[in-house]
Formats: sequence, C-alpha cells, structure tokens
Amino acid sequence: MEQTFGKESLGDRLFTILNYGLLSLFLITVLYPLVYIASASISEPSAVISGRVWLWPVGFTLEGYEAVFKHKLIWSGFRNSLYYTVFGTLINVFMTVLAAYPLARKDFYGRNVIMVLFVFTTMFSGGLIPGYLLVKDLGLLNSVWAMVLPGALSIWNVIIARTYFQTTIPDELLEAAQLDGCNDFKFVWKIVLPLSGPILAVISLYYAVGHWNQFFNALIYLRTQSLYPLQIILRDILIQNDVDAMMLTDVDQTAKREAMRSLLKFSLIVVSTIPLLVVYPFVQKYFVKGVMIGSLKG
Repeated sequence: MEQTFGKESLGDRLFTILNYGLLSLFLITVLYPLVYIASASISEPSAVISGRVWLWPVGFTLEGYEAVFKHKLIWSGFRNSLYYTVFGTLINVFMTVLAAYPLARKDFYGRNVIMVLFVFTTMFSGGLIPGYLLVKDLGLLNSVWAMVLPGALSIWNVIIARTYFQTTIPDELLEAAQLDGCNDFKFVWKIVLPLSGPILAVISLYYAVGHWNQFFNALIYLRTQSLYPLQIILRDILIQNDVDAMMLTDVDQTAKREAMRSLLKFSLIVVSTIPLLVVYPFVQKYFVKGVMIGSLKG
C-alpha cells in the first residue's frame, strides 16, 4: 500500500466532507430562525400572518418597531435591564472569584467539604415559596437588590473558575510571591486576576446573559413599573395587543389586530436580542479558551 506523505487518504477526505456537511447543516439550522425573525419583523403584517415570509422580507414596514418604541416604559426598561446586568454581573464575578480561588488552594483546610455543600445546592433547593419569604423577610421586595442578590452566585461558574485557577495558576507562583512579601489579597488582585482574563470573560458573559433575560424574579419580586426590566415591559406590550376575538365584531379589525400581534412578537425578539449580539463579539475570543481550560479537570 502506497500513500504519499502530505496527501489525505480516501477515508480522511470522506471524514472531512462529512464534517463539513454536518457543520453546514448545523449552521443552517441555527442561522435560519435568526434570518426569519429579522425578516418577519420588517415585513408587512398581512404577509407575516399569512405565512408568505419564508426567508427574505415581504414588503417593508417598521410598524412593529414603532409600536415597541412608542411605549412609555420601553426606555426605562432598557435602562433598568442595563443597570441590573452591569451591577449584577459585577457582584456575580466578585462572589465567584471569592469562592473559587480559596477552593482552588491546596492549603485551604476543609475545601472538599465546602465543595460538596456547594454541589448539594445544585440538586436541592428550598423552593419558590421559601425563597420568596426569605427575600421578603430581608426587606428586598420591590428593590434593585431583589434582582441581583438572590442569584448572586452560580455554583456551576464557581466549579469552572476553580478548575481554571487550579490548572493555570501554579503553586510556584504563589510561593515566589509570598517570598517577596505578597499577601493573599494582593496576590489575587495583582497576579491571579490579570492572568484569568479568559475565564472572567466567560463567566461574565454567562451572568450577563442571565441578567439581561431575567424575567421570573422581576415578575414575583417587583411591583413598581419604574423598576421593571426590559423583558417585563416587552411582555406587557405583547399582552396589551392581545385582544379577545369575542370582543371584536369587525372581522377586518380582528385580522389586523392579529397580524399586528404577530409582527410585534418578532420585533420584540429583535429588540431584546440586539444588545447581546453587539457585546458577544468582544468576548468571543476568550470564550472557547476559557471554557476549555476551565473544564480540563474537576
């Protein structure tokens, strides 16, 4: 059997073709809904509800976006969501590093017991009612703190960050710093954090996406409209356009209202997704590296 060095065998070529085929299919599966939603959000309402929009826009209108941005609370919702996302993510990252780094230190007594207790909380929780009563007793209801404190720490992100610290920060670096008179807090601030850019970017993205899409906590903890995040405002806009058909005697009016509701649905999806799509490219270069390093061993 002869095989020229540097040339792919038939099996390798078939494997490559199969990989490209499967990845192309996966790309189409992921990309098509995004293109469809963007096209439907600017198409004529009648074309959307009749199913004539398949890929590209049919007609052109910005009625859906006009209806969204004319809502009196849309800008306060944007502001609140941005505030909850930035402020909440800062708290999340601070708490995660505060928990993960000590658990990564081999000289930390009892770290395995604490890790077991942390993991236990991922399988069992107090439930919705005890959680609500706790937030109420702490005096956090209808406040900014109700949106950022109940989920201040994700055990999954603690595990990822802990593994990253174990595999990336060598013990010799700590010993050298201690010989130079560096204490633990200074070591974390000046050495560990600058070397942990990839994992910090990853967990920040995880937390930020969670805060931006936060819906349920706002629904049960907030009562003042001025505190509502964007997701609640968008929900209210969609509900306000949902009219019972029995209340309408005009068939044309009913059809127009239903078409507008469909257009609103797609416009709301685009409005709530664009901020994350804008931010993601700036952290994408750290994303794969941070996840892979943080998942090498547990």
